[in-house]
Amino acid sequence: MANYAFGIDVGGTTIKCGLFSVDGELLESWEINTRKEDGGKYVLPDIADSIKAKMEEKSIGYDDLKGVGIGVPGPVLEDGVVDICVNLGWGVVHVKNELSGLLNGIRVEVGNDANVAALGEYWKGGGKGYRNMVMVTLGTGVGGGVILNGKMIHGSHGAAGEIGHMQVEKNEEAACNCGKHGCLEQYASASGIVRMVRKGMADPNVKTSIVDTPDLNAKMIFDAAKEGDEFALAQVDAMGEKLGTALASIAEVVDPDAFVIGGGVSRAGLILINAVTKYYMPAAFHACRSADFKLAELGNDAGMYGAVKMVLD
Repeated sequence: MANYAFGIDVGGTTIKCGLFSVDGELLESWEINTRKEDGGKYVLPDIADSIKAKMEEKSIGYDDLKGVGIGVPGPVLEDGVVDICVNLGWGVVHVKNELSGLLNGIRVEVGNDANVAALGEYWKGGGKGYRNMVMVTLGTGVGGGVILNGKMIHGSHGAAGEIGHMQVEKNEEAACNCGKHGCLEQYASASGIVRMVRKGMADPNVKTSIVDTPDLNAKMIFDAAKEGDEFALAQVDAMGEKLGTALASIAEVVDPDAFVIGGGVSRAGLILINAVTKYYMPAAFHACRSADFKLAELGNDAGMYGAVKMVLD
């Protein structure tokens, strides 16, 4: 009888691995390095080797294993094919078949890392108890995931939930990493708000306690806002406007019960939620205004939880 499953969250620097019971309890977690050299050809063999080592350590046989779920930082088609993953150096890789082949044919399920993290929060985190949910991840960029009727939405090209690349500003001169101009993540990510603060501080008339150093980060800006710094408060408000109005547009398409906000910026807490809902409420269609706004609860473990949930489903 299958009593265990593995949840794997592949990042550009490290790969988070979790051993779970089929009841969804995280029994043990660990990390291995992401070896991206030579086109990322070591990533899947390293994951397989780490899983096999843990199975041997815990005396787990293949018959005891329900399967392996894996989230990767790139578009994933429903058949488990990853269609170019720049962060890992991959072209087109059939992750499902390749990893299964390295693990004695065990069942493998694959998803985009942001979508998988959304599934984890839906299952065991800030989205628990909701049926329809949008996850918003505010980190270096802006990621997202959509859960409708309890199911993770992939889209035709594995790109569903790429909310960070919604165009929210037509007159932006700076290019986003994706090549477009005026993407949401240029304003609402950790790097985005730092960019906008530095742009604002170029005005010699600006008075603020924020010091522009190479180490300037989103936490410093939110901390200054919490202390009443008017410039910082204005920057947080501007971020809230961009994100709140974008989420209102998303709500009019998917009509979620809740938005769950995660990523490093979410640690700012209530000041962030208030800035977003201030602009969400007037911009949203009246039937969508009752959506709840929640903070994510699983932190860096969300991807592992979501990955294993794919297997248990």
